Amino acid sequence: MNRIEFCPVEGGEKVWFSVLEETRISGVSYLLVTESEDEEEDAEVYILKDTSRDGDADALYEFVEDDGELEAVSKIFEELLEDVDIEL
Repeated sequence: MNRIEFCPVEGGEKVWFSVLEETRISGVSYLLVTESEDEEEDAEVYILKDTSRDGDADALYEFVEDDGELEAVSKIFEELLEDVDIEL
């Protein structure tokens, strides 16, 4: 399982996330991540959206907060990961 370091822009502490799945919808990349390293336990998951521009050296992700976008993307991740149930 890949791990990424998330560095909040507003001076918060860095957090390591495990990447459960990645998908691309209408040219936008999304990650389904968790702070848990154990794939078997129930854990909170988050959906991150890549907001970086072409040519940026680093990817820039933000939490998906729009309810409609969150619901649509979570359904895609549920289909990709057949044994996962995402509760909003």
